[in-house]
Amino acid sequence: MSIRIITLALMAVFYICYFAKMISQRKQGIRTDQLGKGKEGFVKFIEVTLKITTYLVPVIQILSIVLYSGTIHIALQIIGVIVTALGVLAFITSVVQMKDNWRAGVQREEKTSLVTTGIYSISRNPAFLGFDLMYIGILLSFFNWYLFLATTFALVFFHLQIVNVEEEFLIEAFGEEYLEYKKKVCRYIGRR
Repeated sequence: MSIRIITLALMAVFYICYFAKMISQRKQGIRTDQLGKGKEGFVKFIEVTLKITTYLVPVIQILSIVLYSGTIHIALQIIGVIVTALGVLAFITSVVQMKDNWRAGVQREEKTSLVTTGIYSISRNPAFLGFDLMYIGILLSFFNWYLFLATTFALVFFHLQIVNVEEEFLIEAFGEEYLEYKKKVCRYIGRR
């Protein structure tokens, strides 16, 4: 099986999980996609830009995979596939363990629980880590400058979302409980 087919299959699994979770939550009356909704200023800019980016980057990724000219060493491509697979695994695990608390973006109206067990005991943001790893893995496997710029832009906005939106919301919503969790578990991966 070719690297292209494996990577496209991994992307399909990732996005099927993403959209299946959104559809499942919608059937329960949960509005999963909160990016940019009811926000203002810099937070709205971050979330709207992130939303647009997460729809455009997969298009660039698919074009990069389909139009790939074969100039990357096979070892780097294999490493890229492994990194991509780890990203897909991290994302799916995070979504499953978050249960109905999972959202894309911050929603202040609905109460959610702070999840700190499972994959969340080694990463405060495993869904974002999953996106990051998948994007980096695809970049390693099918490098081109357009993909590099798109991936870098996306990674920056994922980070801005975490630091400027998610973490502030979690401190506000969960107070000392979140601050204690933050002291124990790293933003992306690892325990302190």
